[in-house]
Amino acid sequence: MSEGVDTVGLDTPPRLAVDRLLDDRETRIIVCCGAGGVGKTTTAAALGVRAAARGRKAVVLTIDPARRLAQSMGIDSLDNTPRRVATAGEDGGELHAMMLDMKRTFDEIVEAHADAERARAILANPFYQSLSAGFAGTQEYMAMEKLGQLRARDDWDLIIVDTPPSRSALDFLDAPGRLGSFLDGKFIRVLMAPAKVGGRAGMKFLNVGMSMMTGTLSKLMGASLLKDVQTFVAAMDTMFGGFRTRADATFRLLQAPGTAFLVVAAPEPDALREAAYFVERLAAERMPLAGLVLNRVHGSGADQLSAERALAAAENLEEGGIVDQESGKAGLRDTAAEPPGADDDTTAVDRITAGLLRLHAERMQVIAREQRTRDRFTSLHPEVAVAEVAALPGDVHDLAGLRAIGERLAAGVPAGA
Repeated sequence: MSEGVDTVGLDTPPRLAVDRLLDDRETRIIVCCGAGGVGKTTTAAALGVRAAARGRKAVVLTIDPARRLAQSMGIDSLDNTPRRVATAGEDGGELHAMMLDMKRTFDEIVEAHADAERARAILANPFYQSLSAGFAGTQEYMAMEKLGQLRARDDWDLIIVDTPPSRSALDFLDAPGRLGSFLDGKFIRVLMAPAKVGGRAGMKFLNVGMSMMTGTLSKLMGASLLKDVQTFVAAMDTMFGGFRTRADATFRLLQAPGTAFLVVAAPEPDALREAAYFVERLAAERMPLAGLVLNRVHGSGADQLSAERALAAAENLEEGGIVDQESGKAGLRDTAAEPPGADDDTTAVDRITAGLLRLHAERMQVIAREQRTRDRFTSLHPEVAVAEVAALPGDVHDLAGLRAIGERLAAGVPAGA
């Protein structure tokens, strides 16, 4: 059993012990992954705030275009440089945060691995500018590059990564390999062939290759494109292998002890289906899974009243059929003995009570639906530790909110459950 897991019983999944994971000094990287829109950014930020409060020197790397992380941490803006978050750390802990600038990270790689003249030529090349800004998989690849850079600096003892908001959670693992394959020289050298062939045949061959690229690149046509490709390849020729080498090194880092993956999901069928795919992929890649964070889970402090009983009571109130517990007609409400206006007041109270009962019934139906969805995931992956986080009435927009999320993560169960 992992150190970050508490067992609770045969019928429920083990509970993810978040504080134990954060306190383990052997844990150096936590990767928050999952489908888009499930709360990865908030989870990563809350983990960073809680880790700093518990004495860790942490940095949160986000790839969130909404920039909510900066606002919630009291920072005007985040960029490609880690920035200190004030008042987040205690007991020697520190928290820094940054937001990946995909193109700037690519530029930094060029500047670090090419001499000044060659770097200027590459950065000014139209083909490179399209590639660095819009090629499919570049964002995920650069997230891996930045993770490798942060780990190499050794300025922090914990790096928390908020993975890109991809269509599929698996893109974070797949895209760096795809881009690495593109940049290792093989495909680039195929694109160089038209320059040697020339004529219409060469342009036809080029168009076949270019159909695999993004719309941005497809807008570049003809001889100018050939020239850009030739210039790009000539300048980058000695760097192609380095992209693949670094991608492979970071991939191995994700497999190594000291890395922990947290799969983040909402209690919805699509999100948990995506989470199940990711769990299976991590197992296939032999990457260390810490557990599942289930966000926005609904609970109730009155779950002893079922949805069925609540609906039945609401219908009785609305139909005026409520009777006292005494037997016979003597138990019916004696409207003749009530003062003037009492009937209207009673009817209004009944309507409000019936409405509240129906709201409760809806909440209980949501809870039951979420439980069924959660149970399907647990039946497929009973070994995966789970921390449930209660749904909040609004968005998190400050450090206090992130601390509250961290406390709920540490508790591992939704409020009212």
